[in-house]
Amino acid sequence: MVNVFLKAKHWQLFILMFVIPFVFQMVMMYMMIVNVIMARAHEPFFMYKYFGYFFLIATLYAGVIFGWFWSVTTGLQHKIPQHIRLKLTRFKVFFFIPLVYIACIMVFIQIAMNGFIKGVPDIGFIFSIIGIIVPMHLFSIFCILHTMYFVAKTIKTVELQHEVTFTDFVGEFFLAWFFLIGVWILQPQINKMVADK
Repeated sequence: MVNVFLKAKHWQLFILMFVIPFVFQMVMMYMMIVNVIMARAHEPFFMYKYFGYFFLIATLYAGVIFGWFWSVTTGLQHKIPQHIRLKLTRFKVFFFIPLVYIACIMVFIQIAMNGFIKGVPDIGFIFSIIGIIVPMHLFSIFCILHTMYFVAKTIKTVELQHEVTFTDFVGEFFLAWFFLIGVWILQPQINKMVADK
């Protein structure tokens, strides 16, 4: 799977990450609006049945972006000079924390929505979870930024073949952050690195 992401063209990643989820989301929005206009939405939680579809959209987007992060970082390690040590273990730990956090949030939303639909929401449970969510959310943001930092550092280290500082790869960092634009610039570089023996 790593090679699939490394050898993919920029337009393929763009379609997978942005075009397909956008079209799918527009179809879901259209269906919800039609339900409202046709007066089928007599229940206040009628949109709850669409939650699963939005979960699929989010999973597709996250799967592509995190799959790309993982593939670039682990797939290009063999192209880094042996005297340069990148802290790959720390990257792996910080990589998986947001994924676990997102899965936990989905479970929490499911439980909370079930409580609201049944008319007996567990307010104590909701507030106790919110007390956990806020710090975990901030830490997950930090982990995602660290992942982008590591991806950018890996790309620049492979390109320059020597130790790099943040000033060397700040451009790659922001391109990884704003991947909608960055994919058009970073992926051709990665394709070239993979093809270069």
